[in-house]
Amino acid sequence: MPINEKLANRIREAIADKGEIEEKKMFSGMCFMLDGKMCICVNKDEIMCRIKPEAADEALEKPGTRPMIHNGRTMRGVVYINEEFIKTKKQLDYWVQAALEFNKIAKPSKPKKKK
Repeated sequence: MPINEKLANRIREAIADKGEIEEKKMFSGMCFMLDGKMCICVNKDEIMCRIKPEAADEALEKPGTRPMIHNGRTMRGVVYINEEFIKTKKQLDYWVQAALEFNKIAKPSKPKKKK
């Protein structure tokens, strides 16, 4: 599935000066890693943000959101937001800020051992 370049460019612009940024293809899209930790991902028509788990319930009450379900399990603190609900800079900034706040306290993933 191709990524939404317009949306990816908006994310790039929003996080450009926030730390060490790396882009990785993951989850059928492009993930923006900030300081070695997954922060925000973009795919065709939505973004995925890692936010504080304790803020997840409130976040999922907002229109255009859905939880991430992986192997039948809801991933607490990972929220998808449909592009229709992040059209304005203010709407996008809300989610980017939530992801950046969590990124500060998130633990980096353990490096995978090569086989």
